Amino acid sequence: MDSPAQPRNPLHGITLARMIEDLADYYGWEELGQRIPVRCFTHDPSVASSLKFLRKTPWAREKVEGLYLYTLRQTRQSD
Repeated sequence: MDSPAQPRNPLHGITLARMIEDLADYYGWEELGQRIPVRCFTHDPSVASSLKFLRKTPWAREKVEGLYLYTLRQTRQSD
């Protein structure tokens, strides 16, 4: 069974790793840790450690997704 298309979902097709990489590139790890104060962003941050934590912690993943969507909106408005 095919999954239904999600043309209006901006997160469709975006992996969690891609979100973390994009946010870290845009804000840097230090500012990312200030915006979302979780240990995987503030102490020896890496994509691998962040993925491990965020896959187990739904509330933190929601914050990352929310910041990613906010950042997408802001960058699209400034273009």
